Amino acid sequence: MVEPSRILVVDDEQDICDSLKLALEQEGHVVTTTISAALALTKVAEEDFDVVLTDLGMNEMSGLELCERVIGTRPGIPVVVVTGQGLLEAAISAMRAGAYDFVTKPVDAQLLGHAVARAAQHKRLHDEVRRLRAAAAAEPPGGLVGESTAMRSVYALVMRVAESDASVLIRGETGTGKELIARAIHSQSPRKGRPFVALNCAAVPQALLESELFGHARGAFTDAKLARTGLFLEANGGTLFLDEIGELPVEMQPKLLRALQERTVRPVGANAEVPFDVRIITATNRDLEYEIFEKRFREDLFYRINVVNVDLPPLRDRAGDVLALAQHFLTKFSKRAIALSDSVAGKLMAYNWPGNVRELENCMERSVALARFDQLTVEDLPEKIRGYRAERVVVSAENASEVVTLDELERRYIARVLVIVGDNKSKAAAMLGLDRRTLYRRLERYGTAQPAGASGDPPAGDS
Repeated sequence: MVEPSRILVVDDEQDICDSLKLALEQEGHVVTTTISAALALTKVAEEDFDVVLTDLGMNEMSGLELCERVIGTRPGIPVVVVTGQGLLEAAISAMRAGAYDFVTKPVDAQLLGHAVARAAQHKRLHDEVRRLRAAAAAEPPGGLVGESTAMRSVYALVMRVAESDASVLIRGETGTGKELIARAIHSQSPRKGRPFVALNCAAVPQALLESELFGHARGAFTDAKLARTGLFLEANGGTLFLDEIGELPVEMQPKLLRALQERTVRPVGANAEVPFDVRIITATNRDLEYEIFEKRFREDLFYRINVVNVDLPPLRDRAGDVLALAQHFLTKFSKRAIALSDSVAGKLMAYNWPGNVRELENCMERSVALARFDQLTVEDLPEKIRGYRAERVVVSAENASEVVTLDELERRYIARVLVIVGDNKSKAAAMLGLDRRTLYRRLERYGTAQPAGASGDPPAGDS
């Protein structure tokens, strides 16, 4: 059976358009007709046809010119020309100009059907080649691994933002690979030949952070025997990645904001401002909007670093990537070829990975170290993964003494949701069907402003 196709028929005689349409519709095709070559060009520009079927001998515009213009603007759409016996030379000219095929008058319905079917198949093959090329071009950038829909969206955003110098804020739970995304943005950017400098804001003592970022002059403080170039200037021309930006002390935030606004830094103890050319990428696992609400993060700094926002999904939301990542880590850590058994694959897929990709990487490194065979077994996995069972929240009670108030039930449920979403208040509010401010008010009421513990209970001292 012929696969239905969308056909545009062009002939300046309406009765010929009608007869061709009838013959093609009997084959199951969807047919549009027009007696105007100019209108045909408009339709081709606006709609996606599988085949254009045009007469050569038209008055307004010759079929040869129409053929050339269709091929020039939409080269993927095959053109089949219809010609009278005396215009065979014109048909050959059209073929040389790029027409896919031709049929002669009087038109034989069967021959016409075959010509259109071949042309439509050619179009489908052309589209498939384009799709495969696009898929190849869309391979994960910067050595990233994963084909899930969620990560494909991240890759597309990475490729789009890499070309610009816009500041990027990467958000995601601990272990989701935020620095890998930052490196991927840098590696795809015009700055890729320049330095990529990373700093974990939580890892540097507050007293040293200003010097680490901006540098210091000789004698600026005790033990400053030599001048030091800060990370802003070390990264000059390249990218500066500030991880855990939510941990930046409040006292340092206006200094960082001024540097980003003025594009200059003043080393500690120096008098002169030094210009820099750096692309800023930051990352956090904190809910910065909540930190702003709690007066722990400056709103103006937030808008300065959050020009483009990249949200990294947790591994539990990209389960389709677990096995690909596991195999990637097996190859990374093993000096010999080790495969995943079906039973191991099942355990990896069932686990919820609270530590995200970092936990999976750790699991694979451990398993490779313990593996005795060329295939991982369940015994090679950590105990918590071998014995994992999906949690179930029980809200009923048989004993009257265990019954709690609605307020207490709500408090526990909110705490449990916060654990599930890694204490991301925005996601928790969305999951609970609340706006963020309502959630914040309830957290204040319950005294659960800090992240809930692993048990799902609020911190001690709640009432």
